[in-house]
Amino acid sequence: MPRPDFAEYGTYFQRYIDYTPGNDARQVIETSVAALEQFLSTIPEEKLHFAYNPGKWTVAQLLQHVIDTERVFAYRAMCIARGEEQGLPGFDENVYAENATATNRTLSDLTEELLLVRKTTLILYKYIDDKQLFRKGIASNNPITPNAIAFIIVGHVMHHQKILTERYFSAIASALH
Repeated sequence: MPRPDFAEYGTYFQRYIDYTPGNDARQVIETSVAALEQFLSTIPEEKLHFAYNPGKWTVAQLLQHVIDTERVFAYRAMCIARGEEQGLPGFDENVYAENATATNRTLSDLTEELLLVRKTTLILYKYIDDKQLFRKGIASNNPITPNAIAFIIVGHVMHHQKILTERYFSAIASALH
């Protein structure tokens, strides 16, 4: 299976695809499960409601954002794979964050949900055939394929793992010294 080419997604998503190693959409998702589980185990529970600057999301809100985004993108992949011809809407991540209940969640809750969402994404892709994988649809007014969506889903999480490591965890370490 080839990596997504530029005709399979809007340019905005290039940064997420660049994070994602590999060439096979299904394998990219499958190998991401263990890495995601390992990364989530490094997040300190006591810092779940920490934000590195005023006005920035807390760790819990960021994890909820990742969950919500994966659900939206998996839905898009399913719709397009099934032949949906209508354009699929975008979503406002900040509105979603404002209306989510991340502040009432535990790290265990968020970890469990994110891993379950990833595993259901994996199952979805297990039953998308090669023709469906490369079917083009429209989401957020951009062309996109389920193939590209798999790389975007994994790359989006990797992007936020980097943010957590560089901005949140480094700020936590600095505060402890």
